[in-house]
This record gives sequence, structure tokens and C-alpha cells, in this order.
Amino acid sequence: MAVDVVMPQMGESIFEGTITKWLKKPGDKVERDEPLFEISTDKVDAEIPSPSAGVLKEIKIAEGQTVPIQTIVAVIDGAGGAAASAPAPAAVPAKAAPAAASVPAPAAAKPAAPPPAAPVSSPATPAAASSSSSTERIHSSPLVRRLAKEHGVDLSAIEGSGAGGRITKEDIEAVIAGQSAPSVAQAPAPAAAARPSVPPPAPAPVAAPGAPAVHGSQYVAALQIGVPRERIYFGNYEVQPLSNMRQKIAEHMVASKHVSAHVYSVDEIDMTKVAAIRAKAKEEFEKRYETKLTFMPFFVKAAVAGLRAYPTLNASLDGTNMVLHREINIGMAVALDWGLIVPVIKNADEKNLLGIQRNLNDLAERARSKKLKPEEVQEGTFSITNPGVFGGLFGLPVISQPNVGILGLGAIEKRPVVINDSIAIRSMCYVTLSYDHRVVDGAVAHQFLHKVKETLENWSEPLV
Repeated sequence: MAVDVVMPQMGESIFEGTITKWLKKPGDKVERDEPLFEISTDKVDAEIPSPSAGVLKEIKIAEGQTVPIQTIVAVIDGAGGAAASAPAPAAVPAKAAPAAASVPAPAAAKPAAPPPAAPVSSPATPAAASSSSSTERIHSSPLVRRLAKEHGVDLSAIEGSGAGGRITKEDIEAVIAGQSAPSVAQAPAPAAAARPSVPPPAPAPVAAPGAPAVHGSQYVAALQIGVPRERIYFGNYEVQPLSNMRQKIAEHMVASKHVSAHVYSVDEIDMTKVAAIRAKAKEEFEKRYETKLTFMPFFVKAAVAGLRAYPTLNASLDGTNMVLHREINIGMAVALDWGLIVPVIKNADEKNLLGIQRNLNDLAERARSKKLKPEEVQEGTFSITNPGVFGGLFGLPVISQPNVGILGLGAIEKRPVVINDSIAIRSMCYVTLSYDHRVVDGAVAHQFLHKVKETLENWSEPLV
């Protein structure tokens, strides 16, 4: 019995996914719930398990392709007896052809993070976008809306080929390709007038020695600031396309710098008391609760104390409205071999130190094994990142939208300090606060840091 494998919906606001890697090949046996392929979406990367045991009979969608949810991406022979067909990259749906044909011309018009995307990132978060925009009712993804805005395409005039009439990436790329071709042959003057928003199509890409135009590459990013292509491709080099996650990170970071007025404050914290408490308790803590005790839950609890005292930092900005969040949901930056992700500790203010440590370890482990759910990387109200774990003295992190602040932790190391006119050796740590000056003033930022410092230097809370 043949079983269809479909592109799953990884959250209410996600309507398409990109297959980044097939973990099995045609002819391989698979068990039910065994990881079959990896996908990347706007929210999270994940491994998708097999819906049935059997033999992978056919792969219909090749790696690197983006398709709508519920698209059949593979077929499993549940009986396991039929011969598996060879890999068939050519078995891609026919509508992908126009998109492929349009790659050379619009490649330079598909930057990793154009300025027009910024308004989408700040006022309309993934959780709220469905009720805040008229284009949302047209059923299209943020990527499609961004491409439409860049190229001046009216989405209401496009008949979507996706599920429920949804406008897909292939639909918009086909329209863009159709726009550019006739504009040269039939209307040279209007084409010149449109030049500021749509780069003029060329019969062939700008010549460069053996350098293909790669979506999301350094070449595309450099074209945005006017760097000639020949200044990027020279000498000995290798072209590596950015992964889907890397492109999303680039887009979000550039959008954040474009939207938020970043300002930075730095303070130094004496972690000697916390270090002594941790050193004394960590072995017994791990034996009793089967989880390691790190410094991170102490910082989370201190950040919660700061956010309670100065709620302006636990906010988001929606146009001219400041949204003060009642929940304290702390996003924790987790470094992955292939990028960075920020899972969220929900209601951190309601958890004790043990609960936070368990939550941290669970989220970090599942982030690295691609087991996170989309809702676990959403609805953060404040963020913490820890460059100190890699030996960094301190960092100046970019704000994770739509937050207005992010706390950066430096390395904890012993240094000589002056205490009561005497030199002592103490465990010291630099902390930085990146904050959005549209909402947060310097006085509030430093008061927040002082509260964090005070909480850690005078730690009195029990571990459990």
C-alpha cells in the first residue's frame, strides 16, 4: 500500500516549507516516526518523521525546493515489496519551471534583507500579522508579500496556485519574470521610469569569472550597497549559497537594525557569591535532579527581577503604541552548527531556578536536534545571549524583534578588583544591554542593569 508523505504545517501562520535535506534515499527502508527529511520554515528548522513503515519508493521534491503545505513530497511503499524508483529531481511540479527561468534576471533583486521588509518585522509579528494587514487576507507568505512590494506587484490581481488559492513563491516569481521580459521589448520609456524599484533585466548576468548568481549569496548582499561584482569575485574563491536559516537570520538582523534605534549600556557584575553557591551545589544538584546546574538560570532570574522593576524593557512597539507584556517570556539564543535560534522560556517569572534550568536544557537539546516546535520560538518578550560561553569579554547583540531589549553576557573570569581600598580576586562578568531608544531611555537601561547586578551580587533565593 502506497503512503503519501506531505509537507506538514509547522504552525498556524506557516503555509510553506523548504526541504533542506533528505535523510533517506529511494530504496531505503524506513520505520514509522524515523526521521525522513529536514525542512526549514520562516520560524524553525525541523526533522520530519516518516508517517509509515516501509520502503521509500519515490522522492517527488528535491532538496532546496520550497513547496506549500500538504504538497506530496515523497511516496512510501507500506508493503515494502515494490521496487523503488530512482531519485527524480525532474519530477518537480511543472510550475517550478518559470521560477527557474527567472533566476538570472531577478537574482540581484532578491536581497537577503531589503529595507522595505522592516515595517513587516516590527508592527506585525507572526502572531499578530493575520489580523493586522489587508494583504494577509490574500493568503500569502511574508516572503511573497516582500517580493510583491519590491517589484510593485498587486497581489490581489494574482490567482494563487497553492492550497486554498494561496499565492506561492513560484506564482510571484512567474509574474515578476513576465513583468521584466515585455518591459524591454515594448515599452523602453516606462522601463526606465521603473528603474528605481525594479532593476532592469539583462540578457545575461554581469560577467564574472566562473561565478554563478546565487540567491542569498554575498554577491546579492553586496549589490544592495553598490559594490561592483568584480570586487567580490577575485583571486581564488568558493561560492557557498547561504542556507535557508542563514538567509532568515540575515533578513531579521538587518531589519532589526533598520527598525530599532540601537543603544548600548555596559556594567560589571561580581559573580563571586553565585559562583560559590553553584560550585558547592552542582554535584548534588545533578545527582538529585539529573540535570546540570549552569550560571544561565541565575541570569534569567536576575533578568526577571529587572523586568518586573522596569517593565518598559518587557515591551514591544506597534507604530505609536507601546505594548507592555504581562507575561515574561525570555528568549535564549542557542548557537547551532548551522546558525542561531532563539527558543523561548515561557512565563519565566513563574518558575524557580530548577524549573528554568530544566527548561533551558530541554530547549537547547531539542534546538540542536531540530525537534523544536514553531510556538517554542515565538512570543518572546525579552532576550538573553551568552557570547561569554565562547570566551568573549562582552558583546553588543542585535535586538530580536519585536523586543526592545536584549541582555548580553560576557565570560565569568577571576580578576583583581578594589574592595574597601584593598585588592581582591573576584569572579567578574561584564554584561551589556542593547535597547531600543525609541522606547527605552538610558536612565531606565542603567537602572535595569543595576537591578540585575544587585540581584546576582546579593543572591538569596533557594535553588529549588
